[in-house]
Amino acid sequence: MLLLSLILVPFIGSAIAALMPANARNSEAWLAGGVTLFGLLVTAYLFAQVGDGGVVRFHADWLPSHGLNFILRMDGLAWLFCMLILGIGLLVVIYARYYMSPADPVPRFFSFLLAFMGSMLGIVLSGNLIQLVVFWELTSLTSFLLIGYWHHRADARRGARMAFTVTASGGLCLLAGVLMLGHIVGSYSLDVVLASGDAVREHPWYLPTLVLIALGALTKSAQFPFHFWLPHAMAAPTPVSAFLHSATMVKAGIFLLMRLWPTLSGTPEWTWIIAGAGLCTLLIGAFCAIFQHDLKGLLAYSTISHLGLITVLLGIGSPLAMVAAIFHTLNHATFKASLFMAAGIIDHESGTRDMRHLRGLYRVLPYTATLAIVASAAMAGVPLLNGFLSKEMFFAEALAVGSARNWGMSLAAILMGIFSVAYSLRFIYVFFGPLATDLPRQPHEPPRWMRFPVEFLVLCCLVVGVAPGWSVGPFLNTAVVSVLGERTPYYSLAVWHGFNLPLLMSILALVGGVAFYTLLRRRYNLIHSDRGVPLLYRFNGKQAYESTMLRLTASAALLERLLSTRRLQPQLLLLMIALLVVPMLLVNPLSNLDFPGIGEFHPMFAMLWLIGCACAIAAAWQAKYHRLAALSLVGGAGIVTSMTFLWLSAPDLALTQLMVETVTTVLILLGLRWLPPRIVPRELNFQAPRSAWLRRGRDLVIAVVAGLGMCLVSYAVLMRPAAPDGISDFFLTRAMSEGGGSNVVNVLLVDFRSFDTLGEIAVLAIVALTVYALLRRFRPAPESVPIPAQQANSVDPAAGQTPSQQVTSGYLMVPSVYLRLLFPIMGVIAAYFFIRGHNLPGGGFVAGLTFAVAIIVQYMLAGTVWVETHLRLQPHRWIALGLVTACLTGLGAWWFGYPFLTSHTAHVTLPLLGEIHLPSAFIFDLGVFGVVVGATILILVALAHQSVRSHRLPAGGTAPRSPGREVR
Repeated sequence: MLLLSLILVPFIGSAIAALMPANARNSEAWLAGGVTLFGLLVTAYLFAQVGDGGVVRFHADWLPSHGLNFILRMDGLAWLFCMLILGIGLLVVIYARYYMSPADPVPRFFSFLLAFMGSMLGIVLSGNLIQLVVFWELTSLTSFLLIGYWHHRADARRGARMAFTVTASGGLCLLAGVLMLGHIVGSYSLDVVLASGDAVREHPWYLPTLVLIALGALTKSAQFPFHFWLPHAMAAPTPVSAFLHSATMVKAGIFLLMRLWPTLSGTPEWTWIIAGAGLCTLLIGAFCAIFQHDLKGLLAYSTISHLGLITVLLGIGSPLAMVAAIFHTLNHATFKASLFMAAGIIDHESGTRDMRHLRGLYRVLPYTATLAIVASAAMAGVPLLNGFLSKEMFFAEALAVGSARNWGMSLAAILMGIFSVAYSLRFIYVFFGPLATDLPRQPHEPPRWMRFPVEFLVLCCLVVGVAPGWSVGPFLNTAVVSVLGERTPYYSLAVWHGFNLPLLMSILALVGGVAFYTLLRRRYNLIHSDRGVPLLYRFNGKQAYESTMLRLTASAALLERLLSTRRLQPQLLLLMIALLVVPMLLVNPLSNLDFPGIGEFHPMFAMLWLIGCACAIAAAWQAKYHRLAALSLVGGAGIVTSMTFLWLSAPDLALTQLMVETVTTVLILLGLRWLPPRIVPRELNFQAPRSAWLRRGRDLVIAVVAGLGMCLVSYAVLMRPAAPDGISDFFLTRAMSEGGGSNVVNVLLVDFRSFDTLGEIAVLAIVALTVYALLRRFRPAPESVPIPAQQANSVDPAAGQTPSQQVTSGYLMVPSVYLRLLFPIMGVIAAYFFIRGHNLPGGGFVAGLTFAVAIIVQYMLAGTVWVETHLRLQPHRWIALGLVTACLTGLGAWWFGYPFLTSHTAHVTLPLLGEIHLPSAFIFDLGVFGVVVGATILILVALAHQSVRSHRLPAGGTAPRSPGREVR
């Protein structure tokens, strides 16, 4: 349960932070810090179980028949990344407390931050590949919210969209690759996948699987050619950059490559794809960083370069390269997070991050400058700092790859070292020289606790650089063993290894970097010009992305023009043609079916269908002249459909159809007010041109043939003889024994296929909230409801009423006090249907629709003011409570050790009542009831408010925006 708490607590803290008041900045920081500290302590406690190569697991069945279970798995590698996420996360929370302005929506910031933290922990701890992809996409979503936190800024919105588009696209590729990998292995369990490396590498699907998974990892970790999104994500607040873009999110792709290294590595394809992308990224990122003018821009490109370094090490594929990759991941997170925070302090205190205006800051920021210089030296690979150790290991692995004739990797490593020294010196230069006098603010040292995270991280750089074996050796070894197992090589973390080629390469990088930067300083315009990066200024990743998006948008617009129309009739024509073509494609399957006879002829049933057909035809005819009459006739056809279900012994479908017809009728009634008047004189109808008659005849033929085709397919499927061991027999025989109910339909919905029902009510909730959000911003035309001339002439000026007000007040002619009695009666009927649903026709869906209709009747007849005053409706909460109730039912099954949403029936004996059955599906059905009521009321009442507001608009006026919520 400790592993489960590591993921649940951040999400719970995120929800609490979102509900906190805007001015409680200390409280929010304490909440976020407490959540992070809790996770940090739990992770530290679990080291005793993973330190000796052990694995801590949490398993909960979800869909065991499909291999989809909720599995949490912590080994040494996951433990190290958890400490990285939570440790730097805690420092970022402390830093953000002083960085964020009181004017910012701080609750939203900490809510997004904690949600992202929980998502990252979910990636690291996932023991199921599908589950890992879910958390992977959650990090894309939460990072989008964090990058676009200052949504009033155009650069933040663009950067957030770019990051989300690239990383989410990579996530889709990752999902496809994971599905293929699971198919190869036969399981999505990470333990099985890691043990099946030979089978995966020998499979014909290995290469496409590798490419798809690599696309997911490379996009998330900003590797070439997807590196362009990371610099534009620097529009986020600096705490976000320090957390996401140095220590966590960009490390997710690195973690994935490390995690799947035993399964996918060891082939030339792996080396060419992974190491090739990393090598390009390593050089491009380092070179571009030198010519940036923004402090965070420089750090962004340097992050890209260091991520490329780690990717190259993983692509090399040797065990020692894996050791160096894990070690440099840890080192990079420490010095880069401290540098981002130092850049944030400079920006916070001076008001700018432009290095062309920053100089001499050491005079006013001596402590911050010292810390930033040490961290920059660690980034450059100066001896006695942590960056030197892992970079020297990288040089050693580059030499191992090369040979006397193949020294390209070694040269690339030296070039990267030279560039890293150059951009580190560029960062350091802002602290020297005469103090700038044109800064927006007079800089001074930040508050003590704002500087503390930087001090702690710089201290880590020093301690690891001086005593690596004592400080980080045991933790690094635990992570390495969890990945390599028996292949773990001997390696040394000693500071001094004697005079050797890696040391010579480090010296060449340091000396060459200083000389290169000095040369660029003498050519001042080369660094400070606005011409872009030399040699690479023509290769603009952002421009390529924007061009691609514009072409996609243009292509979509072209398809819309070709295949879509604003008119409803052509769209219905395409739909009818599709309904005609699909049955024709099923000719062969239909030919093998044995169609039984119609059986006994029932005149009453035939009369019922004749009535329904007459209603449908009359509705189509009346729609041209009288929409209200057409709506009434459509309702008649719906009632006939309900009676047909009842005739065919499907009472549940009949009840549902009847209530849906009622709600739909109300919905269309409210929508009729928005439709423009359509006056078509009858005398012109029979004088229509011949083309119009041909078009109508064509539409009639297509509609009839398509309807008959679908009818034929439905009849063939429904009348097929049931197999003895078929699916229908399965539900009929097990509904009572395993579902605890005799109503097979309800047991099917809330027990056997409850997961599908949970998805359906979630979709229903999303649709309701979407409609509500759209209606709040939509304003109907002020004269959308035509008023007959005789009614307009009957306006009583003395009463001070407009015609529209008289129309509205006409609903109140029936005494509302009698109509209010309908509400408790219909409420009792809804409760009756709900309680009996597990054994008799009814259930949460029908009961929810019945109760929603009861409320809608009050709105229509008793008046909006009275209903909202006395009933205090809050449809948003109905939806939320319904979803939470349904989800808690599934979690309750987990609590007792059963798969998600497994139902259980308790038999309780009560005085007077005797033995009663209490199935857990009853609680799930209660959640369905809440969502149906909330979604229906939210849509219809929002629509009703819009219609009422359209009536009250003055002629030629515009609708004022309501300052508050319109649906309570």
